Amino acid sequence: MAGGFPLMADLKRRTVRAPSNPMDKSTVVSIYPKHIIEKKHTIQPGVFELMPGSYISPSILIVGPSSWWKDVDENQPLLEIPHSSIVVADSIVKDYCNGILGCDMADNMPGLFYVPGAFTVDDIKKLHKEELELANRKQRSWFTALVRMADALWARSAGNPLAISEDMKLAAREMNLVNKDWLKDSMTMELVRCLACGFLKNPLYPICSNCKSISDPVKAKELGLVFVQ
Repeated sequence: MAGGFPLMADLKRRTVRAPSNPMDKSTVVSIYPKHIIEKKHTIQPGVFELMPGSYISPSILIVGPSSWWKDVDENQPLLEIPHSSIVVADSIVKDYCNGILGCDMADNMPGLFYVPGAFTVDDIKKLHKEELELANRKQRSWFTALVRMADALWARSAGNPLAISEDMKLAAREMNLVNKDWLKDSMTMELVRCLACGFLKNPLYPICSNCKSISDPVKAKELGLVFVQ
């Protein structure tokens, strides 16, 4: 006889977690001065949050194992596939950092790492000082790369503040390079349109980066710019 109790099949296929190992813990450490929220929709638990941290005061997140469920057969319960805390912690770090501008996941990357086990901030600073210092060197190297990119983009775009990312501004502030022109709040700098081509440009620059026309001859003369006739 087909059928049976209504919704019985749905009850069999619920994603119910089996008891996890309470000793399976890892600690994700952040010295990156930015709020991080990593969402992984295929696992449970799948939302991980790290507050802004620094080398002096690291931020930590202790994670346990997570699971995902494999559909074996429509008449069978979903098969739970558990992942250890180390796998979860590794994915938090790599998934966040991969694809960030200037990050090579080696010598230049945000100051994120993880260690097996559950630790306090004081434990990390005492027992994992080498990992903390390595993360700091990598982050400062990444910040340096971002600042160099920002300098190049600022010059190529003739001072267009939209060319500078928030990470670049953060890097300059963290390295105390507050004298950078491009560090100014882009909202306080109103772009104007080039009269020749309509391209948005920084009014402080007398030459349009798009069509190369001289929009402000007086300013160009004050800067001592010489142009080929």
